[in-house]
Amino acid sequence: MKFADLHIHTLFSDGTSTPEEVIREAKSAGLEAIAIADHDTVQAITPALNAARQESIEFIPAIELSAEYDSLEVHMLGYYIDHESKKLLEKLDFLRANRVTRIHAIVEKLSKMGLNVTAQQVFDVAGCGVAGRLHVARAMVKKGLVNSIFEAFEKYIGDKRPAYVCGFRFSPLEAIQLIKEAGGVAVLAHPYLLKRDELIPRFVEYGLQGLEVWYPEYNRVITNFYLEMARQYNLIATGGSDFHGQAKPDVKLGSMKVPYEAVENLKRLRL
Repeated sequence: MKFADLHIHTLFSDGTSTPEEVIREAKSAGLEAIAIADHDTVQAITPALNAARQESIEFIPAIELSAEYDSLEVHMLGYYIDHESKKLLEKLDFLRANRVTRIHAIVEKLSKMGLNVTAQQVFDVAGCGVAGRLHVARAMVKKGLVNSIFEAFEKYIGDKRPAYVCGFRFSPLEAIQLIKEAGGVAVLAHPYLLKRDELIPRFVEYGLQGLEVWYPEYNRVITNFYLEMARQYNLIATGGSDFHGQAKPDVKLGSMKVPYEAVENLKRLRL
């Protein structure tokens, strides 16, 4: 069988690997196809396309867009996007500026709790990447404020934790529309983490086209549940490792072997 990994991050968002390193690792893992889906940026796509051609591995241009619904952070994956779409790039500029504001709000909350990490220290950790909570967590670890990234999320910056800030201004509807306008296929990322399955039919009404059903934090029962939901609503089943390199060292690229059929279904839907 042929396999794919359709959820990978690079140092252009909150991963630590270059696009070229991702392609080489995917080749070593024996994957047929991969998708780099960085948060709110397409900077990795051109170098990844070039590297994929050299390594003869199938590469899918993708993105993971941040949205907000009822104070929930919702992530929409977009596959086969036109990464040079003018409208998409304009919206991503908006999201990046929003993320900067969010980082300042998070560190202000942390400061009031006696955890002194500055926005600049977070941006230094992010480097060329689009700053996010994982960079906040890494900055906290670096300063010795927490012992691990897990502790940072569990105690302080995870969803509904005291220093959490949502702060995204896209709705899921807007994210889905933007993906489709850029020629892409819209898929809800890690739906189980939302813990709001009743929202999926509403997102289908918005134009949702797929569900991420293979994911490292799912057991077989959860995977089967979302496979059935995908069948019920005529959605494509996709998945991936959510690889972040050394930022999440326990998650290996290709650890979720997604059937290549998912890629074929994505291709059919975009045509």
